[in-house]
Amino acid sequence: MNQQEISLIEPTEKLKAEFLAMANEFLAAGDERYNSELADFSGYLERLSKQTRAENLLPDRVPGNEFWLVSNNRVLGRSKLRHRLIPALEREGGHIGYDIRPSERRKGYGTLILKLTLEKAKDLGLSCVLLTCDADNVGSAKVIENNGGILSGRAVSERSGKPILQYWIEL
Repeated sequence: MNQQEISLIEPTEKLKAEFLAMANEFLAAGDERYNSELADFSGYLERLSKQTRAENLLPDRVPGNEFWLVSNNRVLGRSKLRHRLIPALEREGGHIGYDIRPSERRKGYGTLILKLTLEKAKDLGLSCVLLTCDADNVGSAKVIENNGGILSGRAVSERSGKPILQYWIEL
């Protein structure tokens, strides 16, 4: 992995085809988290812009930014940085979420995307951030721990019913 060719950028229409290719890769792997993005990419970018500006947020949403990890115009993954927590995010979700496209996993990109997103969190003025992951997601737990995550608690996901781990990272 040559980190000099890799950057964390804001979403852009210019990489629409590449982003949709990643979304389809997730779908082919049985993961439907990108369904709304596949249906209406322009609407997706507009929702992201409004979320960053804290415009028209639903009560269960907080302001945040999305970033894409890109190498040579290939979208490797995305991260979400939430500017603050609400009770639901304190339990599950935290300040930062990230995912790496299935074909690019186990190459160090998870650790890198979190490292770069932590820098964005620090720039935003956060002094510590909460991250959560499923307890059986050993790879994600290692990514968080490799970036200074300290296990602070455990909970059960209200969405999936699965055990989750809660980590804090000081910036």
